[in-house]
Amino acid sequence: MLTFFITVFVALAIIWALAYHSASALVWSLVVGVGLAVGSVTGAIAGVLAGMVWLAFIAFAVIANSKALRLALLSSPIFSTYKKLLPQMSSTEQEALVAGTVWWDGDLFSGRPDWNKWLAVPRATLSAEEQAFVDGPTSKLCSMLDEWNITHEAHDLPANVWQFIKDNGFLGMIIPKEYGGKGFSAYGHSQVVMKISTRSSTAAVSVMVPNSLGPGELLMHYGTKAQKDYYLPRLAKGLEIPCFALTAPEAGSDAASMPDVGIVCKAMWNGVETLGLRLTWEKRYITLGPIATILGLAFKAYDPDRLLGGETDLGITCALIPTNHPGVNIGRRHMTLNAAFMNGPNSGKDVFIPMDWIIGGEAMLGQGWRMLMECLAAGRSISLPAQSIAAGKVTSFTSGAYSRVRQQFKTAIGKFEGIEEPLARIGAMTYLMDATRTITAGALDLGEKPSVLSAISKYHATERMRQVVVDAMDIHGGKGICLGPNNYLGRAYQQVPIAITVEGANILTRSLIIFGQGAIRCHPWVLKEMKAAREDSLDAFDEAFWEHLKFTICNAARSLWLGITAGVGLPAPACPETKRYYQQLTRFSSAFALLADVSMFVIGGSLKRKEKLSARLGDVLSYLYLSSCALKFYDERGQQKDELPLLKWALYDCAFKLQVAMDGIIKNFPNRPIAWVLRRLVFPKGMTLIQPSDQLGHEVAKILITPCAARDRLIAGMYLPDDEQDIMGRLNAAMHAVMAAEPVETKVRAAQKAGRITAKAQEAIFEEAKSLSVITDTELALWKRARALSNEVVRVDDFDMHFGVTVAQPTGKPIAGLTKYAEAAE
Repeated sequence: MLTFFITVFVALAIIWALAYHSASALVWSLVVGVGLAVGSVTGAIAGVLAGMVWLAFIAFAVIANSKALRLALLSSPIFSTYKKLLPQMSSTEQEALVAGTVWWDGDLFSGRPDWNKWLAVPRATLSAEEQAFVDGPTSKLCSMLDEWNITHEAHDLPANVWQFIKDNGFLGMIIPKEYGGKGFSAYGHSQVVMKISTRSSTAAVSVMVPNSLGPGELLMHYGTKAQKDYYLPRLAKGLEIPCFALTAPEAGSDAASMPDVGIVCKAMWNGVETLGLRLTWEKRYITLGPIATILGLAFKAYDPDRLLGGETDLGITCALIPTNHPGVNIGRRHMTLNAAFMNGPNSGKDVFIPMDWIIGGEAMLGQGWRMLMECLAAGRSISLPAQSIAAGKVTSFTSGAYSRVRQQFKTAIGKFEGIEEPLARIGAMTYLMDATRTITAGALDLGEKPSVLSAISKYHATERMRQVVVDAMDIHGGKGICLGPNNYLGRAYQQVPIAITVEGANILTRSLIIFGQGAIRCHPWVLKEMKAAREDSLDAFDEAFWEHLKFTICNAARSLWLGITAGVGLPAPACPETKRYYQQLTRFSSAFALLADVSMFVIGGSLKRKEKLSARLGDVLSYLYLSSCALKFYDERGQQKDELPLLKWALYDCAFKLQVAMDGIIKNFPNRPIAWVLRRLVFPKGMTLIQPSDQLGHEVAKILITPCAARDRLIAGMYLPDDEQDIMGRLNAAMHAVMAAEPVETKVRAAQKAGRITAKAQEAIFEEAKSLSVITDTELALWKRARALSNEVVRVDDFDMHFGVTVAQPTGKPIAGLTKYAEAAE
């Protein structure tokens, strides 16, 4: 009996080793054959059992190594069944699926990410011209912006600001230099949008939309030479204000149901009968629409009279229409949560346009959805992540400074554990957002269009923006909820849902896009299997299917072993502080590949409708990518040890949430016996990962409330004025003043405790301390300056009964007392 168990154990170990190393069919045959021979000679395998095992082995070896037999006996019937089960895809789904490129997401799907390759990806940097633009015109623009005036009083950017934006080329950052644009990199574009966003969301949106998905980008990639030569220079100079109209009242995420139509017809145009389209449309939520001079329009084109000689249903098409064209109704506004950027509806009925108004001309009829998806594959990596990290930097700076300035119970509130918790989330999530934004924008500059990673970047950046803004509001309390010139959080809190909603609503992105697109696009074999089915190629399917099966078996073996060892021993970059994180990510990459494959094998086409499972699978892929970005970001910045609390908190948080997502997949897997097996493979020792510790959170919070190099790097790139008359400059000055006065307060408290000071009122206490030589005149001035600045920082705005006139200190005028205290302190 003992011999039998030893034999079984050895056999299982050999099988596991072959699976772990993804051995070929020939290697399997040789190793298993040798093992059976040894077992037969030694008597470990004998009798009827030996005969059955040998027959099974011979059948396996012959079929596995003979392509003709494998095709006839296995691959052909499997192929027939596969084609029947393969879910139908709409044309819009197919075009979205093939849009963009596969980048690091392919490695994460492989179960074996190559970390050396990842760290060797070039770092995103600004050119000298881009840096000068960020430091010069962008900073100047920020200094001109008063978001309270813009959103509450003017409801628009001032005329001089609009002119500055046009004159300095902000609307043409992505347009090539040969057309008069800036020709900036994606990272340069991102840095500009981020900096403006730290000052004014209105200005940021007004700048980012012409540089994002819209007429400019579509013309650059698909326009005719005549269209490029005419429009691109005008867009670069701000002579044209573009908008792009896609969303309709009954067609948002489901573009296939778009009711807007263009009928191919002939009509008189400039006195000549001309082939064109007669358009009818109704759009809404169109940013810059109310002031646009050129309208990019998406519609479905039809040719019922076959004037073009082909199909009647031509597909989604994009055209450029001057907004002063007869029949175009535009100019009204939506009120988007008190944001002042221009946004509104537009419509038209039976509006004729000539064919050369189609972007790319007649040849691009019906190619509109492909054009949009290819551009969106890159565009989602820039604008909204830049806005999100701006919120992270602003909340990190303001919450940290306010927590140091604001005192309760004679202690800075940032030193209370209850405040440390949200401060830690703000700091670490800001670090994670910045890492993801920087790495993903850098990928675009390398020529990649990572559609899946762009969706991850957009979704997780905007969700973390929502979290950090809520946390900042909690920390600020009453300061945050009273709107006015001195409130630097309220508008961001109001407008967070806008970013959540646009460029693919987050619910849709998480439930359908990230894994739904990633599973097919990034998987090493699934797209090849689907292509073989479409082309009815049995040979191609045979290769892809059996490699896919071997891939799944390999990841099952790897998941079990790496779950037992927690990845210890895996190759990883040598940095001692981060090595274990790389190993854990490799472990979970293998487990993710296994869960994804088993889900597709077992649930099949129905997985598309299992949106909760798909969302959790997308979460796992997302946390693998976010963690990869954080590690690369840390490495790129020189492995600064003072950043480790930020990095570790972010990695612990991602790993814990990844574990929860995997647990949710297994708990809700529809086939319970397979779910039982999956749990033993993925979590052989149970769920062992934990959330970030309180001590780690304390270390992150300390960075935020203490001026230091790590804090400076965390908030780098935001606009921070030196002027104390500006609320942000005042908050910064208050933080430094309070810290300078802390030793003075310590001296006074010691004197009080010793009974030397008898005064009760705060001002009198410090005056008496000076008279007793406990503190000097300079120290008293330091304390008074800190107190004056602190009082101004915690002050909130108030208005008359009708909110017409503010009675708080007007913006831009000197604050009484600050100047004299500053002079005395000097």
